[in-house]
Amino acid sequence: MASRDDTLSGLTEAEAKEFHNIFVSSFILFVLVAVAAHVLVWMWRPWLPSVNGYSELQTGIHTAQLLLSNLIG
Repeated sequence: MASRDDTLSGLTEAEAKEFHNIFVSSFILFVLVAVAAHVLVWMWRPWLPSVNGYSELQTGIHTAQLLLSNLIG
């Protein structure tokens, strides 16, 4: 059995394996959440233009400008 002084990290082999398992599990969970978030955002507002291009975006910007100009004066 290796002592803590024999390794660069200061962890025993069993502790390093346990840390690695927790790290890999956490990373996989993070990636799954990130993929799910990207899919949901894509379903809400695709970031690539549709057949009409960005014309729908321009309509939204025009609506926002009208709203702000009515609020501000």
